[in-house]
Amino acid sequence: MYEKTAMMFIYVETPLHAGSGRGLGAVDLPIQRERITGYPIIQASSVKGKLRAEVRAANGWKDDTPEIEALFGKAGDAGDNFAGAIAPGDARILLFPVRSLAGVFAWTTCLHVLQRFARDCALAGMRPPVLDGLSSPSPSQALIGKSSVLKAGDVAVLEEFSYTLNEEQKVTELGKWLAEHALPSEYTYWRSELPKKLIILPDDDFRDFALYATEVQTHVRLNPDTKTVQTGALWTTESLPTDTLLYAPLMLMKPRQQRDDQQAKDVNDVLTTVKNALDGKHIQFGGDETTGQGWVVVKFAFAGGQS
Repeated sequence: MYEKTAMMFIYVETPLHAGSGRGLGAVDLPIQRERITGYPIIQASSVKGKLRAEVRAANGWKDDTPEIEALFGKAGDAGDNFAGAIAPGDARILLFPVRSLAGVFAWTTCLHVLQRFARDCALAGMRPPVLDGLSSPSPSQALIGKSSVLKAGDVAVLEEFSYTLNEEQKVTELGKWLAEHALPSEYTYWRSELPKKLIILPDDDFRDFALYATEVQTHVRLNPDTKTVQTGALWTTESLPTDTLLYAPLMLMKPRQQRDDQQAKDVNDVLTTVKNALDGKHIQFGGDETTGQGWVVVKFAFAGGQS
């Protein structure tokens, strides 16, 4: 039984490629997606692997030390295997940036994504601003806050699509809540901009943006002698764009195996170890890290503001 929960927010600072292997479509290396909705995700196994690497590096531990095994589990053939004390969920999409005629870009979301987020927040003992009373906008309509900067006349224009607008105070409240809980305190500019650039789209429109408005980068490999592209060495990679916001619920319990030389003795020690290693830190997720891809900032939020 898990004893503590937290919500881990992942704010993308450079394009992030959490890959799913070779693709069958137009993109050679697509990102991980949910099977049913097509929404981008980072699978829980990838999240846990990154947590393990960052906690290990932050404390100077080796991969097989008792401390790491207590937190993340032990697997082997010795018959003394056990599960870890940390269980992250998939990192799911919450806000997806889309080019806007006014305001440079919009943070888009939809009611379906927000209701799933509220459900996951309940798992973590948190409660975002009440979404009751908000209904999914009709086709070609969208919801914005009172102070929105996305209005180009009477409409918002995202990519080549135009939306008539309904102003809702709850959108502003949601934007302020997300700015406070999901973005680090030093992100002063982005915290002030989020409520003004938040827009709630129809579910189908958000899904289409999340499917087709990702960043696709073209790569080549040159022949070192001729400096021309080698035959067959042209490929494309899909990435989540800068300013995407993801979230992952995090469940914790006390270590299953207790030893005198373990640093984490109970669930509070587990939480402190993970929080100290990651909260407010810049880390890299996904592939192509040697080209500056995948930089994110991580922020933890807790029920009732606990630490």
